[in-house]
Amino acid sequence: MCQYSSQDGVANDWHLVHLGSRAVGGAGLVMVEATAVSPEGRISLNDTGIWNELQVEAFSPISRFITEQGAVPGIQLAHAGRKGSCQVPWQGGAPVGFENGGWQPLAPSAIPFDDGYPFPHALTLDEMDGVEAQFRAAARRAHGAGFKVMELHMAHGYLLHEFLSPLANQRTDEYGGSLENRLRFPLRVTRAVREEWPEELPMFVRIPSTDWLPGGWNMEQSIVLAGLLGKDGVDLVDCSSGFAVPGEPVPFGPGFQVPFAARIRAETGIPTGAVGFITEPAQAEQIVANGQADAVFLARQMLRDPYWPLHAAQALHVDLSWPDQYLRAK
Repeated sequence: MCQYSSQDGVANDWHLVHLGSRAVGGAGLVMVEATAVSPEGRISLNDTGIWNELQVEAFSPISRFITEQGAVPGIQLAHAGRKGSCQVPWQGGAPVGFENGGWQPLAPSAIPFDDGYPFPHALTLDEMDGVEAQFRAAARRAHGAGFKVMELHMAHGYLLHEFLSPLANQRTDEYGGSLENRLRFPLRVTRAVREEWPEELPMFVRIPSTDWLPGGWNMEQSIVLAGLLGKDGVDLVDCSSGFAVPGEPVPFGPGFQVPFAARIRAETGIPTGAVGFITEPAQAEQIVANGQADAVFLARQMLRDPYWPLHAAQALHVDLSWPDQYLRAK
């Protein structure tokens, strides 16, 4: 979950305490928020980034502390695309102009995200090469910062999702139009990152499953994508959905995205992660025990309760280790 609490992309004490609390709380994997591969890849001026060595130095003690608590440190690599240059949510989330430190967002096509948003700059072929190189360098830096799982963010209306979705990608070259063409750049980035990320360490990809609108990205296309990701060395597909355009009719509810993970797992054989309105221990346990997904990812529920895994273990009658400092409360 984005914290919008960095300065110049550099993580700080807030991130150490925020992420460290989840490791202390018993999480198996602690994933850093969508972290920009370039300054113009941020959602807001306050996003974390990993485009320089100062940011690597700031992340290193965080990943080390997570590891010391028995959890695995992970990081999402992202580029916000046409959803970049915005205020933080608690300031309204509106676009930020040049006069306030904003920038022109980048996208596959010059189509604004919504009314009132700036027209993004449509990437040229040379600029796409540059973005690919930024993802590649970010993967190297993430490993240097001590992370052991890397997730490529290909969902939520950010740049790579924009290339996938016909709602955002109206290019007429080899990167737009047909499914094969729309897959081309996201798969290029995937292969580049996989080449840089150590073979023995897991690589995940968060995919958009469906845009929830006719003419948009859908599950049939996601199944094709997931199969190709598996062939390119991706170890797990994290099955989210939506947010490509405003006003999608998303049927929010408990476990509403779990069927995506179950179907992709069944039809492609690639391990999947389930996410979205998973809040109860029995609910999470059932998803994994029934083979609907190989892992459950918690977001808002872990904002509400950093110690959710410890509480879930008690509810499921599992003797999970507690930190020595907290044993008096066990």
